[in-house]
Amino acid sequence: MSLSRRVIQLLSTSTCALAGVQELWWNVTYVENANPDGLYARRVVGVNNTWPPPPISVNNSDSLLIHLTNGLDQPTTLHNHGMFFNSTSWMDGALAVSQCGVPPGQTFDYLVPINSSGQWGTYWAHAHASGQYVDGFRAPLVLHPAEETYQYDEEFTVILGDWYHQQHSVLLESFLSIGNPGGAEPIPDSALIYFAQNSTYLPPISGTSPSPVTSAVGFNENSTLPFVPGKTYRLRVINTSALATFFFWIDGHSMRIIEADGTDVEEYPVDLLDLAVAQRYSVLVDARNDTSSNWMIHANMDPTMFDTVPSTLQLNITSSVTYAGGQNITDLGTVSEYPQFNDSVLVPSVVVPQPPATNTIDLEFLFDTMNDGTNRAMINGVVYNPPLVPAIMSELSLGSNATVQEAYGPYSYLLDHLDVVDLVVKNTDTNHHPFHLHGHKFQIVNRASVFDSDDPTLNPPLVEGQPNPMRRDTIVIPGGGSVTLRVVADNPGAWLFHCHIEWHLEAGLAVQFIEAPLQAQERAAGNVPSYMYEQCTALGAPDSGNAAGHASATDLSGLPLGPYQQKLGWLPKGILAMTGCVLSAVIGMLSVVWYSMGEGDSDEEIEEETRRRLADKAKGGKLFGMFKRRG
Repeated sequence: MSLSRRVIQLLSTSTCALAGVQELWWNVTYVENANPDGLYARRVVGVNNTWPPPPISVNNSDSLLIHLTNGLDQPTTLHNHGMFFNSTSWMDGALAVSQCGVPPGQTFDYLVPINSSGQWGTYWAHAHASGQYVDGFRAPLVLHPAEETYQYDEEFTVILGDWYHQQHSVLLESFLSIGNPGGAEPIPDSALIYFAQNSTYLPPISGTSPSPVTSAVGFNENSTLPFVPGKTYRLRVINTSALATFFFWIDGHSMRIIEADGTDVEEYPVDLLDLAVAQRYSVLVDARNDTSSNWMIHANMDPTMFDTVPSTLQLNITSSVTYAGGQNITDLGTVSEYPQFNDSVLVPSVVVPQPPATNTIDLEFLFDTMNDGTNRAMINGVVYNPPLVPAIMSELSLGSNATVQEAYGPYSYLLDHLDVVDLVVKNTDTNHHPFHLHGHKFQIVNRASVFDSDDPTLNPPLVEGQPNPMRRDTIVIPGGGSVTLRVVADNPGAWLFHCHIEWHLEAGLAVQFIEAPLQAQERAAGNVPSYMYEQCTALGAPDSGNAAGHASATDLSGLPLGPYQQKLGWLPKGILAMTGCVLSAVIGMLSVVWYSMGEGDSDEEIEEETRRRLADKAKGGKLFGMFKRRG
């Protein structure tokens, strides 16, 4: 199908046809020798042969149409993080949930109906396939309403992210291996901070010499925010990391939170921002009235999740606020302790009372070494494996069987239309985990610091009738604690719920919600682009039936499952390995005892043994010399 016909088909089946359409043409490509941190040149995933991918800025009265062509050698997708999509979850870009993936050389037209979603604020776009966003396929996305809740003079977007020097595929192979039974996540090699304004990145500081491939963008100490005395600035801060939480502050300046994850809130003063992976905040910052000094911007990675902190890793990266060129930068230093921010204290500007719940789903997650020797994540005892058929395609093709939860695999939960569901997410791990729900915002209605405690100060009861609980799309579940999220199932489709630490998603820390199947089928009739199915065929993937590709609701033969937790006690391989270790130890100890009790070898015997070993070594050297290294 030609591009023009595809666009006509998309717009004719969408309310976006009545509004403006902002179109972008993105060719996803590899970019060689990108070196944004100045430490290591590597291949990254960019757009139109440049990196970083361009920032997106859209009026919320328009729709967004991204024509994405895959110039890579593997399937790709694009997820516009935080968008609702209004019953078109096949546009959500989550591999194996909303589509099969865009094959190399083919194009997918991502239509985001912003004009009818009632959304504005700070978001981001990133790949949701094969860890490509770890390799650089990520960009800020800002939705501008006709009138902002708060007034300010100018705005900037602040992009934070951890940065790896090795390819994601190399790191993942090491992470999910028997050589890493404890599940230590890959440690970033560095971190990045850079800035955008609307659809343009800010350039490097004049007079600096950044790496040629990324020379159009200022990174870290080569970047700066230009402030004018007396002005008020809105800073939209986004954490695009794969692993690291960031703490962000500006020396000599105060901040007031006015938005979190696209939800405007009443002003809340803070000294620093605490941003887990995928979270966003907007703050108002008043410029100083003097220009006698410039000021340091701090973006510090939280090492709590790091198994080790290499001596070469700089946790504290800096940029600056510039009032006048040539002035010194005032650096007040790092902080000794990072306070944890409780986002429940934020009050949304648009009041939405807590609705009464009609259903509760407990989701308890943990990590463990499995029966294949790898360390994996489980929710309610199940490791998430991508289904063979994308969940939305199962939902739309199973007819009446679409209401059978088992058809979607053991990591799936069926939600009835307009159910009000409490997701009680319990963390048995010691570290915190940022969870993101696709296609929705949730209300934060309860927290427990110790979810299995009988002490109400540690595990308080849920309070009903809250007048206006905080709403967002990415929430931190504290170590040993729980958070209760109230969600209205008003968006038929298939939606992923997962830890946004990329390594944990790869390890299986996810579930999928199958929402209102019969309503999804009604709304999808005639609206799903045909090339979605054609691309599944091109990839050799099934596009109908249950999670395993069968018409049956219950026959899941062939569906990838596991690995599974080890059974109690020793496995046969472990018994054999331990037996070998014990026998070797016993033989070694007997040898020591025998030698200590004997008279020892004579001088002649020692000399003869030495000559024999030298002769064997010489023969070995000749043999080794017959083989040449391949350079």
